[in-house]
Amino acid sequence: MLSYMFSLRASKVSTDGEKINELLSRGVSEVIEKDALKKALVSGEQLRVKLGIDPTSPHLHLGRSVLLLKLRDFQKLGHKVVLIIGDFTGVIGDTSDKDSERPMLSPEVIQENLKTYTAQAGKILDMDEVEVRHNSEWLKDISYEELGRQADQFSLAEFIARDNIRRRLDDGKRVSLRELLYPLMQGYDSVAVKADVELGGTDQRFNLLAGRSLQALYEQKPQHILTTNLIEGLDGRKMSSSWGNTINLSDTAEDMFGKVMRLHDELIETYFIHTTRVPLTKVSEIMDEDPRVSKEKLALAVVSLYHGEDAAEKAKELFTNTFSRGEMPMDVPEISRKEGESVKEVLLRSGSVSSGKELERLLTEGAVSLEGEKIKNIQEEARFGVYKIGKRRFLRVN
Repeated sequence: MLSYMFSLRASKVSTDGEKINELLSRGVSEVIEKDALKKALVSGEQLRVKLGIDPTSPHLHLGRSVLLLKLRDFQKLGHKVVLIIGDFTGVIGDTSDKDSERPMLSPEVIQENLKTYTAQAGKILDMDEVEVRHNSEWLKDISYEELGRQADQFSLAEFIARDNIRRRLDDGKRVSLRELLYPLMQGYDSVAVKADVELGGTDQRFNLLAGRSLQALYEQKPQHILTTNLIEGLDGRKMSSSWGNTINLSDTAEDMFGKVMRLHDELIETYFIHTTRVPLTKVSEIMDEDPRVSKEKLALAVVSLYHGEDAAEKAKELFTNTFSRGEMPMDVPEISRKEGESVKEVLLRSGSVSSGKELERLLTEGAVSLEGEKIKNIQEEARFGVYKIGKRRFLRVN
């Protein structure tokens, strides 16, 4: 059994060189001013380490866990973790990783989404030791005069030089002025909490650097920046709630195990490095095994982190029995979902059912399900996973 559960609490700041080296390298894409950050870590000074998450979805997923686990690494060394829930920035919307304009969300949607965020983050972090802030505390009162001072630190050329913005402009797509404001808001978060370090994905680089610029404006020492790699979701694209290709921290143990087992083999090592804390020497050994065995160990490690060892073992047993008893064939037919396509449209297009009438009958009998969850409305948007239609028909939707 792969078990790597451990206590998060640290009575003082640790300067363990091996742990610091892994902190600065495991799953890390870039550290801006790495030598300076390493010096600060070795000094024993307690750093304020910031991570901001916008509640644009009710669920945190494994893509988010990459940064939360890195935050936990800092926490285990005794540093002060500052988790900012972007109840204001979430309304405005960040398009750093988007190829089209992200719509504004209502404050009501944001408030509904963030209800369980601290509980979900608590699956990884020791929330008793976390400083949780909401950025509406300071952003809602920013005046036009202050906004002008902040905006003066950046040029339009810097903003449009970003890859996704440049592509949209080249393609003739709209880029709103609102989108220019987002980096200022995220940057000002760093000023408000006096961050020494900010974490973010590679797609956040511009926003993270904005924090350094604004801290200099407000005569603060510019923060160190650590970016982590992005991981792919169930369909091979970047894991994102907007695409529905996620493994959520709130998934049941069985669903989580099954989703990990559906990952492409080439993602096994990446997931071990980024979404678990299995020692890297052990990961190298596991990767020498058969991919099926390696993936099973990955699923156990991931599920154990969020549900415990017993639940992980039960999920493994259920998954194994499902296949060994022939309840689900190993070679399930696959189909790629089109954007906005309904369950009915996908099942009909795949040939899994002969007609809409047959599908309605199966639905009435409760014989259509997704990963064990009965489908009640075939007009709902199709999701990723394995659909069971009747007793012996299966379809994997990617």
